[in-house]
Amino acid sequence: MEELEQGLLMQPWAWLQLAENSLLAKAYITKQGYALLVSDLQQVWHEQVDTSVISQRAKELNKRLTAPPAAFLCHLDDLLCPLLKDTACPGKATFSCDRVAEALILRVRSELSGLPFYWNFHCILASPSLVSQHLIRPLMGMSLALQCQVRDLATLLRMKDLEIQDYQESGATLSRDRLKTEPFEENSFLGQFMVEKLPEACSVGDGKRFVTNLQSLYMAVTRQEIQVGQKLQGTEDPQTSSSASSQGTDSQLLNQPEEPDSSAPSLPVPEKEPTVTSGPTQRPQLLKVKRKKLRGLFS
Repeated sequence: MEELEQGLLMQPWAWLQLAENSLLAKAYITKQGYALLVSDLQQVWHEQVDTSVISQRAKELNKRLTAPPAAFLCHLDDLLCPLLKDTACPGKATFSCDRVAEALILRVRSELSGLPFYWNFHCILASPSLVSQHLIRPLMGMSLALQCQVRDLATLLRMKDLEIQDYQESGATLSRDRLKTEPFEENSFLGQFMVEKLPEACSVGDGKRFVTNLQSLYMAVTRQEIQVGQKLQGTEDPQTSSSASSQGTDSQLLNQPEEPDSSAPSLPVPEKEPTVTSGPTQRPQLLKVKRKKLRGLFS
């Protein structure tokens, strides 16, 4: 799993209110790019870009600003983090969103180095596998975890009832009658919950309650999902995985785009270390074998 994909999966959902639009969103930004996921509980949109897209879009939207992609990414991180954490945004940044066909455009306006800064997140419909990874599977895991928690609590209550019964049989009495409780009956409790509490508990609304109350459980489930995936990858042949990793890294280094803008500060490119051999290189020698002449019986 790539760094952006894994980093985005580990992020909690945030609730956004942009004009009349209520959205759930999560983002992960590095020096190499960003990944963004947005949902209105009807559809899910996604965008993941690298530094080449950052450079091109920055030139189109901010003709007066010249900076390396890492600077724009750092500024976007400074703008999005307060928004996703529901805190005050620096520089009085403003956000808005528009829906164009099946896409969602999240627009940002702020300042960078004293000049106006504009950015548009162009989010397209997320693939079914991405929706499953960030919503379906985590929500199923959370449901199973909560069900297990309910079973453990019911067992604990039954143990507490037995403990209270033992105290009562030993002659213990309550000093305050208001603390007295009835023995726990799981079936009657669940039946009462279905009738009285279920309608309110299932009120999803705009998703704000999910973000407020269950994000720690969501992150714990996604973290467990990643750990299971890493363990499964660890069971593979280490030589095969190492070879595949090195080939992927070499391919990324060879295909890394160069910045055509000479006025922007250039980032130093790490020099490739010379290959060190363990000893003098020897060419394989071919031994020429002299064929023996066949001798007949009377020669």
